[in-house]
Amino acid sequence: MNRDAHHPTPSTPAPADPWRWDAATLAGRLARRELSAREAVQSCLDRLDAVNPRINAVVDAPHAAALAAADRADALAASGAALPPLHGVPVTTKINVDQVGVATTNGVRAFTGLIADSDSPSIANLRRAGAVFLGRTNAPPFSLRWFTDNDPHGLTLNPWDPALNVGGSSGGAAAAVATGIGPIAHGNDLAGSVRLPASACGVYGLRPTTGRIPAFNPTGTAERSLCLQLGATQGVLARSVRDIRLGLMAMSARDPRDPWWVPAPLDQEGDRETQRVALYTGAADCDVDPAVSAALRRAGDWLSDAGYTVEEAAPPRFVEAADLWMTLLGNEIRTPAMQAALALTDEGLRRSQELTIHWAPVMSAEERLAGLATRTTLQRAWTLFFERYPLLLLPTSWRLPFPVGYDTVGPDEARAVLRAHSPCSATAMLGVPAISVPVVRAPLPIGVQIVGARFRDGLCLAAAAALEARLGPVDPIDPVDAAKKLV
Repeated sequence: MNRDAHHPTPSTPAPADPWRWDAATLAGRLARRELSAREAVQSCLDRLDAVNPRINAVVDAPHAAALAAADRADALAASGAALPPLHGVPVTTKINVDQVGVATTNGVRAFTGLIADSDSPSIANLRRAGAVFLGRTNAPPFSLRWFTDNDPHGLTLNPWDPALNVGGSSGGAAAAVATGIGPIAHGNDLAGSVRLPASACGVYGLRPTTGRIPAFNPTGTAERSLCLQLGATQGVLARSVRDIRLGLMAMSARDPRDPWWVPAPLDQEGDRETQRVALYTGAADCDVDPAVSAALRRAGDWLSDAGYTVEEAAPPRFVEAADLWMTLLGNEIRTPAMQAALALTDEGLRRSQELTIHWAPVMSAEERLAGLATRTTLQRAWTLFFERYPLLLLPTSWRLPFPVGYDTVGPDEARAVLRAHSPCSATAMLGVPAISVPVVRAPLPIGVQIVGARFRDGLCLAAAAALEARLGPVDPIDPVDAAKKLV
């Protein structure tokens, strides 16, 4: 049990409860035929049935299909064939990517009948790696909000405190992993959509380098916008660093449908060596919560104890990078195509976007192109910064999770959310790898980010593992009872 955890209290792990195990343990026991895939999947489905009604993390869970896939995995094992790395391991997938036979609702009621007839690359790669899909995790409409709520599926609750935001847009994925529904969850990240929920739920969440995991939705009727092509990436959430690595390696296989995919090795020379780390404590207007500041310094001390050289240093033009990214995204929201899409969504998203883009200055077409050119200037500056400091340590958010629906209260609240989440938006802008590590688990989780240069994902994972050695194992939690908490 994590030495910091005392709320909620996990039960003592028992061999009879495979849902408690991480994916690496499950994969090893499945490969050695010490456990059947049906037993593993049934255990996770039982856990899903027990906790999901209290948090609404998984919004589509076809039990029969999952068990049928488990039986096929057991038949493969019985045949003596070579087994893939995630053979029989239960995994959840997010509702905004295509998966054969289920709806890509994207949190929009009009899309509840949009059934995919082919997998997106990340899902296809997970399937080839042997994963068994447990169900689909919740997200806000079009994944355009840092709060996981939508009209067709409803609100996902934070299992630690249902009055606080679970994070978005991969909120269902993070809550599912945190409560033991599955050891690995697929997610994606444009401005913090993997990392913020991971921090809010007390699990690990990796945003890989843009281009490492291929992406494409066959049901899409048009190409993604330029900002999405440059900044969005598929990602993975889990309760251990080794499971993050397993999920990343599975999803990163080449898919010819994504011309942005890069065949970069995950592990590079020097990844396992201790490095110089820049500790960024924020600009004057970041409004850093004292608990977040304490968590950040704890992580810095732990890395120092592990042999890393930690020095306070600010990355170049940090605030400019965060503001530019949200301004570019805000102007994409203003386009006629996006306005037509927003008309299909619920009032919560429309209100959130209205308040958020209030803070994004209107840009002409020429200004948007100039902004994208400035992105390259910022990437160059950060690349040179990483030459001196191969790793950057900073919070996942400057603030603790906001109350549910805080982004729809008013413009000042929306601005506070934007500023708090700038550690995620700045790094997303640059396309660099970043992993949120749950360095505090109680009374509320707090994550910090380890960030590296492009395609130095392995370096980030090694430093995350050094923190994990001090943090201890992250055990599944039982959700706080919403009715009791909200009385």
